[in-house]
Amino acid sequence: MKFVQASLFLLTVTGSASAFSVGGTFLSAAEKAALEETANAVATPGKGITACDEGPATIGGRFDNVGVENSEETRRQYRQMLFEAPGCNDYLSAAILDPETLYQKSSTNDKLFPEVLTERGIVPGIKPHLKIYTLPGTNGDTVMQGLDSLSVRCKEYYDGGARFAKWRSPLVIDVAKGCPTDLAIKANMQDLARYALICQSEGLMPIVEPDVSLSGTHTLEQAADINIRIQSELFKAMIDHGVYMPGTTLKPNIINPGKDCETTYTVEEIAEANVYVLEQSFPVAMPGANYLSGGQTLEQAASRLSAINKANTKGPWNLSFSWSQALQLPLLELCKGKGELQLDEMSKLYVEELAIASAAAKGEYEWQEGQGDHPSVAVPVKELTSA
Repeated sequence: MKFVQASLFLLTVTGSASAFSVGGTFLSAAEKAALEETANAVATPGKGITACDEGPATIGGRFDNVGVENSEETRRQYRQMLFEAPGCNDYLSAAILDPETLYQKSSTNDKLFPEVLTERGIVPGIKPHLKIYTLPGTNGDTVMQGLDSLSVRCKEYYDGGARFAKWRSPLVIDVAKGCPTDLAIKANMQDLARYALICQSEGLMPIVEPDVSLSGTHTLEQAADINIRIQSELFKAMIDHGVYMPGTTLKPNIINPGKDCETTYTVEEIAEANVYVLEQSFPVAMPGANYLSGGQTLEQAASRLSAINKANTKGPWNLSFSWSQALQLPLLELCKGKGELQLDEMSKLYVEELAIASAAAKGEYEWQEGQGDHPSVAVPVKELTSA
């Protein structure tokens, strides 16, 4: 597959922890080193992030779908399973928490979850953004709220044990409507850059997440060009703001055709598109990218991530996962008709899923024919975990 070079400013930044590193003039050498240490820990090869930062309403919707009560205690029990499942720390470098979870305790040892995670070698992080806001005069383009109070909350989160944060800026591709608009791209990427700057000033390593929705009819080629526009704008904004680039992490979507795109693509073509976007826009100063699942199933996300790692023969980055739904939805299916969390069964399946994710992060997951193509051939999770 051939990708047409996008006619825009493409930024590639080199750097290290030396005096020649880009950005971070407001940070001491020790502060830079701490941020870089966290970023490198998150980028541990073969490990990834469990994203369990859903707010009470979002996780409540998932519980309701399987007949489980949505209470603070049920949410606590569920998150404890995600953090303490035997062997999960073999595959996890970090966990993203909702603010509620940051201050909850384990019933195993009465320790706060950030301490539990840290003792298991898993870096605890936090989701600091607030509600979504629709930009007036656009075709539904949005931004996230919460920057005005971010500094104060970052201090509280750091004191609570968090060592990184993750801010999501959702964008939707609609080629016919011209979405995302230049306004939406610039507004969201400026927000991500300002968020990253504030986080670093308060000791939190920022994960930046420009989340392009899987919905739409756009082709893979269109998705690649639009993602290059988005990421190039993001990294330029981060440099302009003086963000210390080695002390950051990217959480991108896997570049895919729109869910309703009628053109077929192989998993290898999808991987080629992703590597192309990385080579065009991703600064080598940043240690890694942790791909979100973004509505993909476990088998789709794993096969595509593994193919990306196989195809990435030149890039220096660690390419791994930061998954929520791909890991969690199969777990919750175990609770259907039971009326309560099936924690033992869920714990076992969860670790099996993480083993698949880890293999994909190393380019060692061998997908079944058609599994990561567009459209994909569905493979039941139980067949994946028993393979």
